[in-house]
Amino acid sequence: MRIVYRFLFLSVLLIFVTNCARTGRPEGGPKDEDAPLFITAKPPYESVNFNKKEIKIDFNEYITLKNLNTELVVSPPMKNPPLISPQGAPSEFIKIEIIDTLKLNTTYTFNFGNAVEDHNEGNKLENFKYIFSTGTYIDSLTTSGNIKDAKLFETPKNINVLLYRIDSSFNDSIVYKKKPDYITNTLDTINFKFTNLRKGRYLMLALQESLNDYIFNPKTDKIGFLTDTIQLPKDSIITKPIILFKEEQPYQFKRGKEITKGKIEFGFEGAGKNMQIKILSKVPDDFKSVSKFEVDKDTLNFWFTPFEADSLNFVIANNKFSDTLTVKLRKKKLDSLVMKSSTKNILHFRDTFFLTSNNPIVKIDTSKVSFFNKDTIAINYNTIPSKKENKVGFIFDKKPKEKYLFTALPGAFNDVFSVKNDTLKYSFSTKEIDDYGRITLKVNNINSKNLIIELLSGKKQDKVIERQFTATSKGIVFDLLQPKKYTIRVIIDENKNNKWDTGNYLIKQLPEIILYHKQINNAELRANYFLEESFIIE
Repeated sequence: MRIVYRFLFLSVLLIFVTNCARTGRPEGGPKDEDAPLFITAKPPYESVNFNKKEIKIDFNEYITLKNLNTELVVSPPMKNPPLISPQGAPSEFIKIEIIDTLKLNTTYTFNFGNAVEDHNEGNKLENFKYIFSTGTYIDSLTTSGNIKDAKLFETPKNINVLLYRIDSSFNDSIVYKKKPDYITNTLDTINFKFTNLRKGRYLMLALQESLNDYIFNPKTDKIGFLTDTIQLPKDSIITKPIILFKEEQPYQFKRGKEITKGKIEFGFEGAGKNMQIKILSKVPDDFKSVSKFEVDKDTLNFWFTPFEADSLNFVIANNKFSDTLTVKLRKKKLDSLVMKSSTKNILHFRDTFFLTSNNPIVKIDTSKVSFFNKDTIAINYNTIPSKKENKVGFIFDKKPKEKYLFTALPGAFNDVFSVKNDTLKYSFSTKEIDDYGRITLKVNNINSKNLIIELLSGKKQDKVIERQFTATSKGIVFDLLQPKKYTIRVIIDENKNNKWDTGNYLIKQLPEIILYHKQINNAELRANYFLEESFIIE
């Protein structure tokens, strides 16, 4: 009997111990929605005369650090970043090891953003900071503001905002070489706030960086700046947004390289729109060449009729810049002529029927081209070779709900190498007028500014469908629009050059203003629907 009681006692004890060992909340209990709490720190929070190399911050529960590389901002920035542990494992504390030499009489802020979460539920301790001073007091001034992208309707998040103290060592080029005196970050908003600042005059700028090194790299980074310096404590709130933009890079020639027989690529960086090519080598009397910029690429393509030569000498000029180079010729094979239609099944009324090609077309024999409708009636058309791209447009009077057949016999098109096309056949049709919509915009140009009005579409609403210009108040109609989403923006063209101009930090030039229509912004347009809106430009 004693054995039975002992067995029962051990069984109950085992069940009790097992239940006590379970972690987490009881089944059906309330969910923990409380963020972790900071309990204590050693040295204490807001310590003065700080001279330690290690900081330990304790919490009331197990926490984990998430996205520390993007969330943590140390201000002023340190040349050698501190070591933060533990990472990737739950802990009731954070340990900070300082391996840099701290500045004298300086208030430091470790802003963890939203990196601190409780281990079980992931509740965030928002905007958690640890602050100390190497001087005798904690700086307490603040300033705040917001960021706006110059071109995009939605401003990117996670933008670094920098403050440079204006003193005897300050100059404008400091942003390319030296880290700022203070930094903060917008995290997941467009707003920023600096705390624990010292009295003085500052340059304020924003950076969208490829590397978070707080150094401006014009090739990769976007920048924004306030044209006027700020004075603390006076400028505690910045009323105007900092406009973020990408600078246009200065022209720089990079290389010349033979791609295939009779084709050379000239690569460059920056503003190369006025780039011209002059051949210095002696060429045959029947020599022909064509040069065109590649779309969305810093490349100028140069096609030429091949002849026996080991290399060619060129002068590449762009305004006041000039480069000479020699391109060795080793390729043995020409590119075969490949031609394709830009239209698949449906030719919309706003579109042009194009034939695209890999090589420039230099001769068209229209006697070998036929264009018929569904009743086999010949269609009158005009051909327009593009000066910018390798394509030929066919302009004709499109009829609603019509079918068309295009045929090009061999030899209708000759490229720069005298290579001719094979037989081409394409069929397509048009839709009813009722299948399209219309947007009418009443522009109220109060101050008679030079305006560029753009209708945009595409996945990112960045493809220009149509562009119109006006310096007066007027009604603008965008007709025969496919049913899809559209955006309208207006560029205030201050220098009257009919294009948007970006800014430049060194000459303190801000980008030209772009305004987006609030209602027609990623707005859905239906078939046979007429949308009418106003746009007031002050």
